[in-house]
Parts: sequence; structure tokens; C-alpha cells
Amino acid sequence: MKKSIFYLVLFFTIVYSKTQAQDKVLLFSYFVDNGQDGLHFASSTDGLTWNVVKNGKSFLKPAVGKDKLMRDPCIIQGADGEFKMVWTSGWNDRIIGYASSKDLINWSEQQAIPVMEHEPTAKNAWAPEVFYDKKTKNYLIFWATTIPGRHSAIEETQREKGLNHRIYYIKTRDFKTFSETKMFFNPTFSAIDATILKDGKWFYMFVKNENPKPAEKNIRITRSKKAEGPYPTEVSAPITGKYWAEGPTSVKIGEYTYVYFDKYTEHKYGAIRSKDFKTWEDISDKAVFPKGLRHGTVFEVSKEVYDKLIAK
Repeated sequence: MKKSIFYLVLFFTIVYSKTQAQDKVLLFSYFVDNGQDGLHFASSTDGLTWNVVKNGKSFLKPAVGKDKLMRDPCIIQGADGEFKMVWTSGWNDRIIGYASSKDLINWSEQQAIPVMEHEPTAKNAWAPEVFYDKKTKNYLIFWATTIPGRHSAIEETQREKGLNHRIYYIKTRDFKTFSETKMFFNPTFSAIDATILKDGKWFYMFVKNENPKPAEKNIRITRSKKAEGPYPTEVSAPITGKYWAEGPTSVKIGEYTYVYFDKYTEHKYGAIRSKDFKTWEDISDKAVFPKGLRHGTVFEVSKEVYDKLIAK
């Protein structure tokens, strides 16, 4: 009798899990070209084959910043059910863009968050990400900035002269009031394109080593037991290969952690996966991405949200 009950429970658990999985769709928010065209989406059910949504149409045109760009769009679904998006608004802006939506179709008025306006020599505010910390109920917004003379020196090249980035952050609960800007991750190398994935009790940060000389241009990992850190500045060896990679975004699919990234000098996308965050398998040749896809974020939505998105 006990065995029968056990197998019955197991059966319904498997059926429920499959039903839940079928009710979810993976979306990839991204930009094309230089970012003037705004927000684009690709979708997938397996994390390997990505298809453009609505023939590659733009779902939101940029309206803030000096250059009116929408690069590196990062979207999460917030604790209130709303989707929160931040993005790079320009090459030399000291602000980042922000907008919210209940359905990914109708968006709030775009907002310029003045993350580095208090630093008159700050050169940029690049590749912002937003992460919800369930424990503190804070949204963490973090990005890369160069402030001349502020960070430990690195070897430069003429092309990247004066660029030496570190990761800064602010906190908010309502996207109306924000904490003061603070340092988030301050390694000895130039760091950009940080993203966070929670797995079990750990928060894993994937970050690009941007050092120009000798050129690194690869993705590393560090981890913390708190979303806000601190994250050890002694990072892993590169998890990407002998090519230049940036813009990592990660997601759990089954037993694997997938990391997608922009092979920007080759004008194509790459992917790796791991079961333990230590041994990484390059699956770039198994993955299919839309042509022109640039640095974005993978996130999960309900089938209901997705169906409305493609029907609009």
C-alpha cells in the first residue's frame, strides 16, 4: 500500500512539473546594431533554439539619454508581477534608462536614473542589470563605470585609453527613491557586464575581465551567500574560450546552468553550460540565435504573457 502511494505521488509530481515547464517560455531581450531601434525579443522552449518574436519588430523605442539608445536591455519580473527593465542609454551618459510593464507590450514613461550624475568625471554608465533580493526586498541595480584616477591602474591600449571600469550599484524598493551609489565589485582588473544568478544558497556573479593589455576579454565567476555581496575579487579562471566574449546572461534549465554571451568581434553569439559551475561545456555549435542579436538578458515568462506578446 505504501509503495502504491509513493508511486502515485511520484507520478503526479512528474506530471505537475512537466505541466509547469510547459506553462513557461524563455525570452531573450536584446538590441540590434547600435541600439537606436530599441527593444527586441527572441523566444525559446529549450534554451538552444532561439527565434525572433514578431519578425524582429521593436517593442519600445528609446527616449532618454544624450544618444537616445537602448543597449544591453535587462528585464526581470518583479515581486509585484511587473516587468522591470534597465538599459544603457548612451556611450557617455551618467544615467541609465528605466521603464516597467505588466505585459511587455505597454510600457511606462521612460525614466532616466541619475546613477553617476554626482561624479562629474565619470565617463559612462554601461550595461546595467537589475536583480531582486527576496531576503531584503530590495532591487539591486548595478552597472560599469570608469572614474579616472579612482581605480587601481591597468595596462592600456591606445584604443581603450582612459577606460578602467568597476561595478557600482544602487538599491530601491519602488524605483522612485534610490540609495546612494556605492562600489559593488572592485577587483584589480577592469570589470564590466556583471550579472547575477541565484542557485541554492549561493549567488553567482558572472563578470567580464575587460583588461586590454594583455587582452583578456573573457567571462569569470565569483560568488557570495548574499545578493548584495561582498563578492570575492579573486575570481575563477576564464569560463569562455580563446575568443573575445562579453554581455553574459544566465539561466537554469533542468540540471544545467546556461550562460549566453556576445562573441562581439565575430558578430555572433555563444553559449556554455555546466552542472557544477566548475566544468563548462561549450555548446555554441548546438545553439541557434537570431541574426544581429546583441547583449541582452534571458528571463522566464508565463505562456499567457508570451501568447499575448506574439498576438499583439
